[in-house]
Amino acid sequence: MGAERDGQGVSPELDDLSSTLMGQAFDVLAEGAALDVILAVEDAMGHVASYTFADDSPEECLGGAREKVRALARAHGDAAEKLGDPVRYALAYEGAVADERGAYQDAVLLEFGERGRTSFSAFSLVDGRGKGDGFAWTDPAPAGEVENLLG
Repeated sequence: MGAERDGQGVSPELDDLSSTLMGQAFDVLAEGAALDVILAVEDAMGHVASYTFADDSPEECLGGAREKVRALARAHGDAAEKLGDPVRYALAYEGAVADERGAYQDAVLLEFGERGRTSFSAFSLVDGRGKGDGFAWTDPAPAGEVENLLG
């Protein structure tokens, strides 16, 4: 509990939001579809709004998702999505992670944060895109701290 109070831990609400988003990303890949940059933002009342970024390069989509979090914070939410002032977010996207030999493996990358706390990134290696029940993933592994988009 001490880590949560000093802004270093991951709250149960953020864990749930990021785990749900990661599960959605796995479902998309298991079906064989392209994984767009997906963003989920939650307010203090537990309302969640989701956004997808797909019409630009992967880097531009990721930048757009990050900017959307900042814009939602500045606007204190998104009335059209019934989202109040955002308190936590998670974004997931497809990428690759180098293994110990320097070879790249497909992965789902996740960034997640909560107002007033340290934000983190994580990844899960994936295999078997489009194979439905044959799709496999690893447990998420930490990838370090990232900028907190909510401040």
